[in-house]
Amino acid sequence: MTCKIRFYSQKWLRRITIAVLVALLSVSGVSFPVFSELTHQPNAQQLVEQGRKLYENGKLSEAVTVLQQATDVFNLQKDELGKAITLSNLSLVFKQLGQWEKAEAAITQSLNLLKNSHLKTQNLAIILAQTLDIQGNLQLELGRSEQALDSWKQSANTYAQAGDEVGIIRSLINQSMAQQALGFYRQARTTLETLQPRLEKQPDSLVKAIALRSFGDVLQLVGDLEPSFKVLQQSRDIAKKLQSPSEISATLLSLGNTALALGNSQILQQDSTSFENYTPLHCINRPVSTGSLKFYQQAAQFYEEAVTTATSPLSQIQAQLNHLSILLKLQQWSQAKKLSSQIQVKLAKIPPSHTANYGQINFAQNLVCLKQATNADIPSWKEIAQMLATSVQQAKSIGDERSVAYALGALGGLYLENQDIANAQKLTEEALIQAQAIKAGDIAYLWQWQLGYILRIKQDVGGAIASYTEAVNTLKYLRNDLIALNPDIQFSFRDNIEPIYRQLVDLLLQPASTASTKESISQKNLKQARAILETLQLAELENFFREACLKAEPEQIDEVVDKTDATAAVIYPIILADRLDVILKLPNQAELSHYTINKKAKEVESVLDKLQQYLRQPDRIKDVNKLSQQVYSWVIKPLKSELERRNVKTLVFVLDGELRNIPMAVLYDNEHQQYLIQKYAISLAPGLQLIEPKSLQKVQLNGLIAGVSEQRKIEGRSFTPLKNVKVELQQIQSAIPRNSELFNQTFTKINLQNQIKKVPYTVVHIATHGEFSSNPDKTFILTWEQLLKVKDFDNLIRLGGQRESKAIELLVLSACETAQGDNRATLGLAGIAVRAGARSTLATLWAIDDESTAEFMSQFYQELENSKVTKAEAVRRAQLKLLNDYEIPYLWAPYILVGNWL
Repeated sequence: MTCKIRFYSQKWLRRITIAVLVALLSVSGVSFPVFSELTHQPNAQQLVEQGRKLYENGKLSEAVTVLQQATDVFNLQKDELGKAITLSNLSLVFKQLGQWEKAEAAITQSLNLLKNSHLKTQNLAIILAQTLDIQGNLQLELGRSEQALDSWKQSANTYAQAGDEVGIIRSLINQSMAQQALGFYRQARTTLETLQPRLEKQPDSLVKAIALRSFGDVLQLVGDLEPSFKVLQQSRDIAKKLQSPSEISATLLSLGNTALALGNSQILQQDSTSFENYTPLHCINRPVSTGSLKFYQQAAQFYEEAVTTATSPLSQIQAQLNHLSILLKLQQWSQAKKLSSQIQVKLAKIPPSHTANYGQINFAQNLVCLKQATNADIPSWKEIAQMLATSVQQAKSIGDERSVAYALGALGGLYLENQDIANAQKLTEEALIQAQAIKAGDIAYLWQWQLGYILRIKQDVGGAIASYTEAVNTLKYLRNDLIALNPDIQFSFRDNIEPIYRQLVDLLLQPASTASTKESISQKNLKQARAILETLQLAELENFFREACLKAEPEQIDEVVDKTDATAAVIYPIILADRLDVILKLPNQAELSHYTINKKAKEVESVLDKLQQYLRQPDRIKDVNKLSQQVYSWVIKPLKSELERRNVKTLVFVLDGELRNIPMAVLYDNEHQQYLIQKYAISLAPGLQLIEPKSLQKVQLNGLIAGVSEQRKIEGRSFTPLKNVKVELQQIQSAIPRNSELFNQTFTKINLQNQIKKVPYTVVHIATHGEFSSNPDKTFILTWEQLLKVKDFDNLIRLGGQRESKAIELLVLSACETAQGDNRATLGLAGIAVRAGARSTLATLWAIDDESTAEFMSQFYQELENSKVTKAEAVRRAQLKLLNDYEIPYLWAPYILVGNWL
């Protein structure tokens, strides 16, 4: 069970004790109060001390009264510094009470006194910096992240002028939190990375623990989960050493979040979800895999420990809400109901704040998921709606515009869930206007999506298409931060980005009737649908990398076909809930062709799943042919006459979903008793916008040949010997006379890097164990001493700093395979192809340690030296040779070419 908002706002809830002048507890970040020793005013100082004790004992109203008395005394005595310090502390207490206007007025007055002060005391700069910290703290809690960032930058500069190194560190940590609130996660990571040298010089302290925790949080957000876990453990150890319950609790919460993310990473790319009726408020039931279960249990334990250690009710609620999400995933309904009752009582007692608002929204949506799963009467839909309405009013009362925009849309989603379409539309439109007014694209795209869905229900197809298109355009604008949206509403790509693209394509290709397999759909809709499919390919890859790292040329997607290869056609199949749609781009033809196959996604995916399994079993030739014949009848047969009429020689597939795990070469034409490879050269493309739109000049082949043939055990995994690798490399050396070799002990990461930097190779051929997975941390090739992860490829294989004309022509990965049981594993293959920066990548979908691989590679390189043969045709001819020698598809079918086929 996955709900739409996760309570990840721990960054705004740091409750720490830092002794600078006089220590106090404060909420959010590492801002701290500045109760000061004011020895020259004993009466005022006594009042300040009394206020401090009242604050620490939770008697906030009494603390306000006493601090206001102290302010009056300082005012009478014309002690501007004492008055400024007391006002800053008063602001903290007002903030705790949820009296935001008074808190703002107090901190503004304090800063005006300090900035206009004529005093030249040694501590003035530090007191000013501390007060700026408190102002930033308040601004962040009010959802004014840009203002908070500016305040903390001023604070850091002031600490620097005063020579306060620890103060600088605190301000930089706070800046990273504001950057995260703004969605600038890479900037936040950079900010924290610059802190590392400073922290290494510092003894263990709460500041150091907080810096490590913040760094661990950012690493979790950008998908570096294992490093995140290690850094957070360091933070926890320091907190325990210093015996700080509040800091221990905060770090346990972060550890729980990372464990939860590790659990999610095990399943997010392994399920098949129908997106037809999917909306932002939708809840998903998924089976929990063994790999996920252990991480979820670990996360639950961290959350439970965080609750018992927490020093504030809001911190406890935060951990309990995250624990509730785990119980829903594990379908432990009775425990979830019990915990939700506890949370509801505590939430009612919390004063309004940005954090409390998101907690209320999160809780309401978790209750929606609980009701959807159990059909429970308690709480009622009306009660949940009231919770969201209260969140809207509380957010308005403190001027938290982001929370208003989110809560309104969530309330609209609740009405949609109850089929009250009129109110759902009204609230969604109101939420969208609010989100757009504050330029909150990460919220706006959700309500553009929800509005599109509502209009689709109302059969306003044109309005729905327009709204979905706006959502896609917003996502393009957010491209750099799609990989990690605001942590309060951070979702998985699979659940919260991909459905928008698919639902829009579904609308654009919606036939007027189901009477025919070929419907009259406007060219405008076809071209937009094709553009959306290209954009989805790009978004999937960037989500895989967890960064916007790809250089795309969407305006040039037709050039490579129309101007460079007039014998190539591009085929876009997309699996929708109730049908399979195919778009065909023919060379030098402006109009696109489109066909619909009325087969439900479950049937299509069932056939593809069985075919994938049978292809890896050498004795299942008849089963392979039977199933691949079905896929041929869906994807190729409707296009056959057009392909023949245009004299097409090469088919370029931009594949979708589980189709990616099937080698298109094996599709079987039962009428002519031949495989697709026997008629066409075949290539795969992760979208034409990533293909260089120009013909490649033939170059003399010179290759770097590398491989591992011996048994290895690395990172807890055992890899069997590859007895034929040596033979394969020897045959390639004969085919490519100009070559260098790295074999077994010499095939290391550093040797590979040095060789590529030294010589501009046109071919890099690697024969070793490897795996392609939808998880980049599980996508690797095996060198002698380590698993080389996909994220290292751009710095390793890519010829950094050299001219594009010297890019590697071809990267060959032999003996690698896609991860079984992962229906998106070929994202890893496409990821390696793109990350390496090679023009083309040749790989295998499953590993074959057989002499047939050596034969294939030898024939392939011989064909490649023919100046009239494209890479795709060279692959085809090498496969045909194997097909003639070995009938078994297991031996000849796994080879696929990704990227430029010329």
